[in-house]
Amino acid sequence: MSLGDAFCVSCGAGAPHSSDRLCESCFRDRNTLSECDETSQAYRCPKCGMNFESSRWGFLETDDLLQRRLDDSLRIHERAEAVGIATHFETIDERNVRIHVKIDGQIDAFHFDEKHEVIVRTSNMICTTCTRKDGNYYEATMQIRSSGRKLEEAELEELRNSLDTLLATMEPDPMFFITKEGAVVGGWDVTMGSKSLARTWARHMVQKWGGQTKETHSVVGQKDGMDVTRLTVLYRRPGYDLGDIIRWKNRLWTVSAWQKDGPILLALDRREKTGASWRDLDKTIVMSRFVEQVEVDVLNRDTSAAEFMDPRDYKVMTVRLPYDDDGSNPRLRLGWITDEWVALPRVRNPDEGNGSREG
Repeated sequence: MSLGDAFCVSCGAGAPHSSDRLCESCFRDRNTLSECDETSQAYRCPKCGMNFESSRWGFLETDDLLQRRLDDSLRIHERAEAVGIATHFETIDERNVRIHVKIDGQIDAFHFDEKHEVIVRTSNMICTTCTRKDGNYYEATMQIRSSGRKLEEAELEELRNSLDTLLATMEPDPMFFITKEGAVVGGWDVTMGSKSLARTWARHMVQKWGGQTKETHSVVGQKDGMDVTRLTVLYRRPGYDLGDIIRWKNRLWTVSAWQKDGPILLALDRREKTGASWRDLDKTIVMSRFVEQVEVDVLNRDTSAAEFMDPRDYKVMTVRLPYDDDGSNPRLRLGWITDEWVALPRVRNPDEGNGSREG
């Protein structure tokens, strides 16, 4: 080594050197590409199977959980480049998994190959959700009722099933749980762990079946100087559905669509559309339900009437054509109203959702 050449600041050796002027031997004595804990602790709820990670509870696949535990245990040198990591999971028993880690990379001009093993140990911890369920905890109550009539069992089932359908489309949340539910006089009550879930469900039902909601709050205590409240949401489903024929102001109308303040109605006797409030139709009479209406084939028709076969006794009957009939449709939709068949104008179909119904 010539006078003036670079040298290792630890042992005096010549090049190559690291950026902090250490030779390869001294650099390797003082540095490693990575460090890894020998064990890593995981927590799982024995009741529901949720995992506690990143200070929150949630459901994780086994591979995702182990990867997070490895990420938490493994530390890479701050100047490492071109780092490659290979892992292999070895199940020891239902609570312990060994992770084999092979890692390679470069620090300055020196290449490193290292191996580690970390054992992930899983312990039981009751999650917040199960603790609250066991304590009958709830934040909101949904009250399902009807206006003007008692809800039928099939309608209650349809409304309740809509919650399961809604939950299947939403991002999972540990607080989306049901504490208690059941039939009450006049409807169905559901207590749940989330106020936002109650409000979302109420909006969903209004969009699909119309009706009104009302919210009330009650103070049940204090936490950190703030009032702790519970929410009660009352949902009132109308006594009629889209496509039903109702009597209002001594005329017959078809319920065509929902809007915020009430339904849109189409007159049965002529081309006329109007809106009504929920209060206006609170005690209206349903003359023909959509689910009870029938489709029949037209046997003969002229400009004002058509013949069809009565689906009850298969006799040929005559009915007056609806105002929107143009003679091109080979079928008619009929409703039994006041002891006679009435041909109905075509409206949007109730089964297409959100008021988008075609008869």
